[in-house]
Amino acid sequence: MESSYAELLGLRGSLCFETLESEALAGNPLGDPSRRPVVTYLPPGYDPEGSQRYPVLYCLHGYTGNALGLVAGRAWERNLVQWADDLIAKKRMPAALVVLVDGFTRLGGSQYVNSVHNGSYATYVVRDVVAHVDARYRTLPREGGRAVFGKSSGGFGAIHLVMEHPGVFGAYASHSGDAYFRYAVTGAFKSTQRTLERHAFSLQAFVEAFEAKHKRAQSDYETMEMLGYAAAYSPRSAASFDLDLPFDLRTGEVRDEIFARWLAFDPVERVDGRVAELARLRLRYLDCGRRDEYGLDIGARVLAERMRACGLEVRHEEFDDDHRNVGYRYEISLPALAAVLDKA
Repeated sequence: MESSYAELLGLRGSLCFETLESEALAGNPLGDPSRRPVVTYLPPGYDPEGSQRYPVLYCLHGYTGNALGLVAGRAWERNLVQWADDLIAKKRMPAALVVLVDGFTRLGGSQYVNSVHNGSYATYVVRDVVAHVDARYRTLPREGGRAVFGKSSGGFGAIHLVMEHPGVFGAYASHSGDAYFRYAVTGAFKSTQRTLERHAFSLQAFVEAFEAKHKRAQSDYETMEMLGYAAAYSPRSAASFDLDLPFDLRTGEVRDEIFARWLAFDPVERVDGRVAELARLRLRYLDCGRRDEYGLDIGARVLAERMRACGLEVRHEEFDDDHRNVGYRYEISLPALAAVLDKA
């Protein structure tokens, strides 16, 4: 007897695995596919021919993640859809669809921003993925029927999208999201410069060597992450690996004019100019572990204070943990998001 993957995960609801051809990602310099997986969780009782419509929660994965990884089985842990399924079954949150978005790139992640180097990942989410889901499923196709959330780079992406594309999502949640770049990213500048020096300062040579390895050092991952950020925040042109880094490759000296381009994407730096976009949201949710290795607990704290200084209410929580394996926080954010969205 064959079993569906949803059954193997013990879900009461179901999972739909589809692919989406995105015009926004076509022809990107990194050669990443424009055809992407879209995974949609449907709650128990969902009837494609019925009259009931559902709010939708869009999930953005973190750096090095992908959509399929979000539904992978994990020892001693629940994955995202298992959390959503259990919360709905126990009536701890209203029934909702959960859509898993794929934002992976050759450099490990897109940050869900539009970039001449990566492709237009923000447009891909707010236009291509949302239109696909609204056309395919019984959604509430309006701002009040959608929320966006994610962890780490996905949390950053959620904040970026509600700031940059108001009117698409009615609420957001950011778990350990990238914020306050002055703390969060500068620590890896040293190891990145030293690693690139070993590759004659060639970004392409480093990436190709990284891809060829069976096992990689922590400094390799840190360097790839910095290149991923540069591709999102400071591309020089549409040519592959033509990126501006926020430090001098040979000396390591910080290049303030390039780092300023990174800071222009920092949610902390953007609050004052995005008050109207944030004010229309029904929920602004931030959380982070107090022992986060990247200092993102400080980023969330500063971001919450900046929002409150602008007269915005924000739900901000801290908890005793680090950056990894904090999916249990979905137990709090998913019901909070679903509760503020329009009902069927």
